[in-house]
Amino acid sequence: MHSIPSANDAPRSSTARVAFATVIGTTIEWYDFFIYGTAAGLVFSQLFFEPAGKSMGLVLAFATVGISFVFRPVGAFLAGHFGDRLGRKSMLVATLLMMGLSTSLIGLLPTYGTAGILAPILLVALRILQGISAGGEWGGAVLMAVEHAPADRRGRAGSFPQLGVPLGMVLAAGMTALMTGVVAPGDAYLEWGWRIPFLLSIVLVGVGYYVRRAVDESPVFTALTQRKERVKAPIATLLRRHWVLVVLAALVFAGNNAAGYMTTGGFVASYATDPDGPVGLGRTPVLVAMTGAAAVWAVTTYLGGYLADRIGRKRTYIVGYVCLMVTVVPVFFLVQSGSALLLFVGLAVFTIGLGLAYGPQSAWYAELFPASVRFSGVALAYALGAVLGGAFAPMIATALTAATGSVQSVSAYLMVMFVIALAATLSLRDRPGIDLTSEQEPPSVPAATMFGNAGSGREVRVAETV
Repeated sequence: MHSIPSANDAPRSSTARVAFATVIGTTIEWYDFFIYGTAAGLVFSQLFFEPAGKSMGLVLAFATVGISFVFRPVGAFLAGHFGDRLGRKSMLVATLLMMGLSTSLIGLLPTYGTAGILAPILLVALRILQGISAGGEWGGAVLMAVEHAPADRRGRAGSFPQLGVPLGMVLAAGMTALMTGVVAPGDAYLEWGWRIPFLLSIVLVGVGYYVRRAVDESPVFTALTQRKERVKAPIATLLRRHWVLVVLAALVFAGNNAAGYMTTGGFVASYATDPDGPVGLGRTPVLVAMTGAAAVWAVTTYLGGYLADRIGRKRTYIVGYVCLMVTVVPVFFLVQSGSALLLFVGLAVFTIGLGLAYGPQSAWYAELFPASVRFSGVALAYALGAVLGGAFAPMIATALTAATGSVQSVSAYLMVMFVIALAATLSLRDRPGIDLTSEQEPPSVPAATMFGNAGSGREVRVAETV
């Protein structure tokens, strides 16, 4: 009989090496993703959509941000299938290379003034590749971290790939601030400076590739392979047996993702730096404020993972969403203040709830799904949550502000997203410490009954015995 490896058998050095590999890789992935969102808010409307005019050009630039989210489920389907069939590690390497290559090529694109309509077409095509990569990246990273970790440290271990998002934001905003403030200020950034952060991606990907190739495969996947319990069609099995879990888990994430892309992504940068708008700050001070806020977000994300091991994943999420609800109105008053310092304060306070409702996600998602379809489950739930939450959030915010004349309409939109996400959070059961190699199926419960439980405020127990 084979000896089945487990996370508890792994030496601490191995767990630390996996955590380092996941945070390095996800930081690079999200640097690539955020560098696009920042450039879209600052210059893409002029470089690729100039004939549409200033306002519509900005809407179209933000629409390209959303298009990548639409293709995230494609990446989740592909990476989920092959991640459950071939392993977590191979998908980590493949998605990293795809993201790095597409990002670097964006830095080489001709603009509309040079290539006409071909320029935005190529931009959208490369953005789609970014979306496919991002859709597959997260699931593999979190499972490598959580499935290697001891049961009592899954929240903290799972927070490391989550840290890649705020750290990627720090790197992206910091690099852009360096370009706009030092290397290529003024028109130089518009002419050529915006390309440098994209081209830098190829160097970062080389580092990430080297680190990720050195880690071992997940012990949970190794156990499934030894027991010959891998399923032939993981996505089909997932959607047939656990589709309600996928939907609820996606809604849990949607509110957080909407907040992240609305405030720390391209919308705030665009709104605060619009020379004809009510704020009128310079690019560099806004980017510095966003960099500082993203650093706070990283700290609170790790705090969220730590609290997830202490008080539970679900309770930490509830605290996080309550914090977001309390701060969502004040943050936009501070954004409107015209002060870069107050902008930083507002965003930093807002990221407290953002981190608490993000740090526990890896561990909670991993514990929701059976081992043989876990990659598919976490990847698809995350991708759908991103589509529902962040896909067109900057575009929606721009349209709402233009239609109402007030940025507080964005606060109302986010509040609705938080209420939906909190309701989904309350509908799911917390299951820390379960055996992640378990293939015990959840009980068969009619979908209508499950949604009835959710609607009445009772927890959905569909995954209680997975």
